[in-house]
Amino acid sequence: MSYDIIKSTCRGCHGVCGVLLHLKEGRLVRVTGDPESPTSRGYICVKGKSAPELLYHPDRLKYPLKRAGDRGENKWQKITWDEALDTASRKLLEVKKKYGAESIVGARGTGRPYYVMFHRFLNSLGTPNRLGFAHLCYGPRLKASAMTCGELPVCDYYGFGGVKPECVLVWGSNLTEVGAADGMCSYQLRETLKRGARLIVVDPRRTGLASQADYWLQVRPGTDAALALGMLNTIIREGLYDKDFVRTWTIGFGALAERAREYSPEKVARITWVPAETIEAAARLYATTRPACLQWGVGIDQGVNSFQTIRALLILSGITGNIDIPGGDAFWVPPANVLVQSPRVNPDIELPDRLSPESRAKRLGAGKYKLSATIQPGEFINAVLTEKPYPIKALFIMGSNLLLSHSDCLRMVEVLRKIDFIVAADLFMNPTIQFADIVLPAASWLETDDVPDLHMVWCVTPRVKVETIEECRDDKEIIFDLAKRMGMEADFPWRSTRDYCDWLLKGSGMDFEEFKKAGILQGQMRYKKYETGGFKTPSGRFEIYCTALKDMGYDPLPGYVEPPESPYSTPDIYREYPFIITTGARVQAYFHTEGRQIESLRRLNPDPTVQIHPVAAGKLAIKNGDWVWIESPRGGRIRQRASLTDDIAPGVVSAQHGWWFPEKGPPEYGFTGSNVNLLTHGMPCDPHTGSEPWRSFLCKISKAVD
Repeated sequence: MSYDIIKSTCRGCHGVCGVLLHLKEGRLVRVTGDPESPTSRGYICVKGKSAPELLYHPDRLKYPLKRAGDRGENKWQKITWDEALDTASRKLLEVKKKYGAESIVGARGTGRPYYVMFHRFLNSLGTPNRLGFAHLCYGPRLKASAMTCGELPVCDYYGFGGVKPECVLVWGSNLTEVGAADGMCSYQLRETLKRGARLIVVDPRRTGLASQADYWLQVRPGTDAALALGMLNTIIREGLYDKDFVRTWTIGFGALAERAREYSPEKVARITWVPAETIEAAARLYATTRPACLQWGVGIDQGVNSFQTIRALLILSGITGNIDIPGGDAFWVPPANVLVQSPRVNPDIELPDRLSPESRAKRLGAGKYKLSATIQPGEFINAVLTEKPYPIKALFIMGSNLLLSHSDCLRMVEVLRKIDFIVAADLFMNPTIQFADIVLPAASWLETDDVPDLHMVWCVTPRVKVETIEECRDDKEIIFDLAKRMGMEADFPWRSTRDYCDWLLKGSGMDFEEFKKAGILQGQMRYKKYETGGFKTPSGRFEIYCTALKDMGYDPLPGYVEPPESPYSTPDIYREYPFIITTGARVQAYFHTEGRQIESLRRLNPDPTVQIHPVAAGKLAIKNGDWVWIESPRGGRIRQRASLTDDIAPGVVSAQHGWWFPEKGPPEYGFTGSNVNLLTHGMPCDPHTGSEPWRSFLCKISKAVD
């Protein structure tokens, strides 16, 4: 059978894997990996392979809808795009005029390409309130990197400097099993390990990578900062740091040495449950095997101590001389003459100057979480329900299932019932957008053109539209048309997504058609850029001791804080709730809440599972595959299937997130049955960013008897 084959870039997750789209008579029938892709070299995961099922799924939203009954009643009237956008624009402008732009909140999901234009829309509208996940996914790493060394360092697996990593420190990342994360494809890490690089893994679970590691440090959930400080203790005490780099390019090493002295391997072993000799051995291997790189993940973003944990890890890389060297943790150079869709490289693309200082000061929680650019969800919920510090009257949702993705989801239901007007764009009806007034059918990644960037190595590759399903529209075009109706056309001059892509590429001398043939644009990599321009910090140096943090009232050095619920901080609670639960375990089939209605993916992972050690399960008469109750000391109970494994410690359990059951239909779609965010409410947050301790709190487990 002959096919027409189109090269494109998958966006089934945050990865940017090259794919070949196989079309028969114009219909997509198969997706395979592109062996010529510079990012993935033919690798493709099950999400990418299942893309035809997503594109043609019978439950896709295909037409704009207007609510025809009570909120959540699932009664809808099909309407035209003009009526949908006219209604949305009129309602949003009415709220802005009567209550102020800050009374409109924009909520988005993961970092798909539309998010830049979504932020631009909110800034142009004048609202500082955007609800997302930057406070607990990637944002803490971006902000800690900016405060410490000016920009985000990333593993240099690619060898542009003629050298590849000899040691990889994987911390809170499960990259090879998931396939891709944070814009990094797993192919390069797998190839690095095949080549013989040494491997250290820090994870409460024995992941596939941990099974391959020279050292697996099975850290107690929530104690990563103590472990990092224990490794720094060994490296400094034994003189294994890069003395020239420390002397010439850092600030605060003496203060760090004093702080690290408090964290002897023996003390850290008691905190983290990792043997002292393993901590020392791993620290020595990392410090003496150069170049070494740090492959970190979202596991370190989620906790009350996440910001300072990340600072400690950056300092590990810095003082061992691995910052911005070939094979180490590099600052990547974006392609020249292309408007990369990232505010990190091109901050003006989001029009931040449209928000006045007075508007920024009105952001919910602005004075409380000083290093967050987004709203902490608890602040949003409280503001809606109490109308303090001001009322929230409208909500614009793009690609976000709030009832699954944020803490305190039962109070979030109250929020969705109370807000005066909600407009939402998505691919499928879900528990959240059933509360909307206007629902807009969004296009999948197979229905859009784009110039996505793999920001971890700053290259851009084409994503090519193959088909349009019924009346589905690209999120960016939805934003463009809504903005024009609201008088913001000067900030959104593009007629279409293709027009927007040509604008991004204008400086390269190509239009989108020419770019499709070129296939990639990449920056010219250089290393040790700080030697000519310094670091992008106020001092121009690598700031171990960060004065800016001190001026904000934060600790200028990394430190450790015990999780708010633990065997040591809350021993009375621990006696009744004797398991530490870490949530958010990834499986390749799903991307957060996405994919539960895709048959081939659901066959691979039909039910939510919680990993339990066989010894702990045996004491509770729980067998592999049993349904179990998971209960939180703050209220809330969910069911998941027990997966018995010695890959996890006897006192720890690991539960999957994002679970809802589309097949159960409205009104709830089963979102309360297995959703871990029924357990995560009411806990303290990281004071810097508002990150929540989803990776470490207490629970109890019991066999579910129906």
